[in-house]
Amino acid sequence: MTLPEPKGHTYNAIAGTSVERLAAISDGVFAVAMTLLVLDIHAPAAEAIHTEHDLWLGLTHLAPRLIVWLLSFMTLGIFWVGQQTQLNHLERSARDLTWMHLGFLLAVSVTPFSTALLGEFSHYRSALLIYWANILALGTMLYWSWNCALGSGLVKADLPSMTSSAIKRRILVAQALYASGALLSFVDTRWSIGAIVLVQLNYVFAPRFGKRMK
Repeated sequence: MTLPEPKGHTYNAIAGTSVERLAAISDGVFAVAMTLLVLDIHAPAAEAIHTEHDLWLGLTHLAPRLIVWLLSFMTLGIFWVGQQTQLNHLERSARDLTWMHLGFLLAVSVTPFSTALLGEFSHYRSALLIYWANILALGTMLYWSWNCALGSGLVKADLPSMTSSAIKRRILVAQALYASGALLSFVDTRWSIGAIVLVQLNYVFAPRFGKRMK
């Protein structure tokens, strides 16, 4: 199928039109960000380990960081799937849409920092709220980019309206759940982290369970 040529003859009309290149840089940024997450987890100091009990005790102290690492790995995995879902339904991209996705990737690249902050200061509400703001930025950019693609006629012509609605609804519902989890930080940050982990587990495993039940 031959795509229609972009209107106009300016640079902006022809820049950033490749969905494949956009997907390629997205994969690269996600891969690096997901790898960097684990670098904040360090093995117990050798000088503090003298027995098996000391080793297990040291590993126990790593539990909060491991939970935050798992939380962030799931976060990035979920948003990677969300972005790839959108890209798979695009006929082509455009300069403005490409920059929106680059803005989304900026939020992706910040995730290792917000994760390290939460892992180090998980008992502080400010660290939790900064982490939630990172998730909010990811969701906002993803929702904005999809609306831009729809408004600019960049989606495939045979895209069912139900698919578009499902993409937007999933982002909005997820962000509402994340916000609810963040609000629990005013009670206890541990509750807030636990709630967000449950939200992530739901989005990771719920589709599989639903498929099995059919």
